[in-house]
Amino acid sequence: MGGGAVEGSIRWWSRDHRAHHRYTDTDKDPYSVRKGFIYSHIGWMVLKQDPKRIGRSDISDLNEDPVVVWQHRNYLKVLVFMGMIFPCSVCGLGWGDWFGGFIYAGILRIFVVQQATFCINSLAHWIGEQPFDDRNSPRDHMITAFATLGEGYHNFHHEFPSDYRNAIQWYQYDPTKWCIWIWKQLGLAYDLKEFRSNEIEKGRLQQLQKKLDQKRKTLDWGIPLEQLPVIDWNEYQAEVQKGRSLVSIAGVIHDVSGFIKDHPGGKSLIAMGIGKDATAMFNGGVYEHSNAAHNLLSTMRIGILRGGSEVEIWKHSAQLDNSKPNFVDSTGQKIVRAGTQVTRVFEPVLSADAA
Repeated sequence: MGGGAVEGSIRWWSRDHRAHHRYTDTDKDPYSVRKGFIYSHIGWMVLKQDPKRIGRSDISDLNEDPVVVWQHRNYLKVLVFMGMIFPCSVCGLGWGDWFGGFIYAGILRIFVVQQATFCINSLAHWIGEQPFDDRNSPRDHMITAFATLGEGYHNFHHEFPSDYRNAIQWYQYDPTKWCIWIWKQLGLAYDLKEFRSNEIEKGRLQQLQKKLDQKRKTLDWGIPLEQLPVIDWNEYQAEVQKGRSLVSIAGVIHDVSGFIKDHPGGKSLIAMGIGKDATAMFNGGVYEHSNAAHNLLSTMRIGILRGGSEVEIWKHSAQLDNSKPNFVDSTGQKIVRAGTQVTRVFEPVLSADAA
């Protein structure tokens, strides 16, 4: 039946397909999308390729399969019979339309099937998301899935090639998977492989984390604490006297000049903390500020207050540095989780005035 697709013998197709997986997106990939969309779609098949340039792949198991060997040796006969004679005969003997069988069941069917198959090499490497790995071009997309009878979830296929499925969610379109499953129930298929769900979810999570790391790197998290200057109380007061709107919270000095008029609680409340240690005010004394408020405050840092809990601030910073697996992402950016901002204080701290 497979010979009716007119896409080469099992042995020939599998050899190139395995090379494609092993050398994806390289010069040894027989239908690399890096050589262009048209080339990956059909150019690789109509243009003569140097077989020495195609990467090697192990097909020893196929060479030991008598059915595969027989089909390869007799492929031309299989192609003519299953590709043209058989479909024409069905139409001709069934309802007397030999010419329609030749055109529609023969030529047009072969064209449609081949174009759908070729979309796996081109479209599935061109559009869509990469939920499991983005180092190479394979992608998942619903449009490609419809065009290829389910083969559109190609990122999954390349990451877990031994799995007979392409789509693993119940709502994803993959009739090929459904057919294979039904054939197994009928005894026509066996030994179906499924990758362990634990490893699939780990791969998905790692890719999500990678995207989070990339996004985190684009955001403003404020000047790192270790890069801030240490300012004593008198210097802090002198800057306030010059008209700067500075507040100290948890030993970190912030310049809120550009935010006073936008403060949701009004100007008077934020003005109460200018030139003072506003740690208690910010952490529930007046209002228990939100996670967003702490994040915004981090972008206003200008210094560390000497005698204003800076020892605890430096200690906290050192803990971050000594725990890089937990607090530094793959790009080297410090991870600041909700509730762990240095300005968030859960226990009373000595104010600078008390010190």
